[in-house]
Amino acid sequence: MGLLVELQKRIPDGWFLRRLLPAVLFVVVATVGGGQLGQRHWDDLGLARERIAGALRWSGGMSGDGVASLVLVGVAAVGAAFAVPFAGGAIGALASGAWPWWLMPLGRRLTAWRVRRWAPPEETGRRAVRARAAGRQLRADRLDARRARTGPAEPGSPTWSGDRFRATEAQVRAETGTDVASEWTRLLLALPDAPRAALSEARDAYDAACEALAWSIAFTVLGAWWWPAAPLGVVVGLASWRSLRGAVGALCRTTEAVFAMRHTGPPSPPPQP
Repeated sequence: MGLLVELQKRIPDGWFLRRLLPAVLFVVVATVGGGQLGQRHWDDLGLARERIAGALRWSGGMSGDGVASLVLVGVAAVGAAFAVPFAGGAIGALASGAWPWWLMPLGRRLTAWRVRRWAPPEETGRRAVRARAAGRQLRADRLDARRARTGPAEPGSPTWSGDRFRATEAQVRAETGTDVASEWTRLLLALPDAPRAALSEARDAYDAACEALAWSIAFTVLGAWWWPAAPLGVVVGLASWRSLRGAVGALCRTTEAVFAMRHTGPPSPPPQP
């Protein structure tokens, strides 16, 4: 017990809540739903309770099979918790537009498709006004939402996030003459605590959204063995995608503000009366 308490003290809360608990949930769902129930008995709660009770049955002490089952579940959960940051990192690289060379043909097709669908925000706004005047309120609302998330420049990346990151890099370069990628580490080392914490929190939110997308993909794939996992994965994926867009916007705004503050100096305090 003392070892568990000490381990809990040393495990960061973010790692425990963001990685270990989802990993335990995924392994349990995969074991019970995909491994025991399957598609034929997907809603048989009695069978699920029976299999779980059989794995945890005590008879004057835990049996060898029960201990082995718990060890396997624990190893699988910890392994998934350590693997998800790598999957999240891969999703983060794709979201930022940094695609590997062997995916660039697909990336170029996606970029061309986004260019064909792109329209200047001003044109989209005029179409929304015309739709509202014609009484098509739902279409007008959809066009307003599209105008709000459309960048002013033509897409140059396979993803919206990649365009947003490149716009931030271009703005920082135009305002301060510095390159975000080459100056990032030096900036973190030289910043005061408050700006560094803001940048770290914004980047952590981006990483968390990418890891949530990784979990959504895992649950969706698990639906091939137990279909209720697929709708769960889709719902988590939609929520994670919205979180990712918000995290990208917050990270870009924070980066722009920090580089501008670093270039011009901190704002002067208001004059005392």
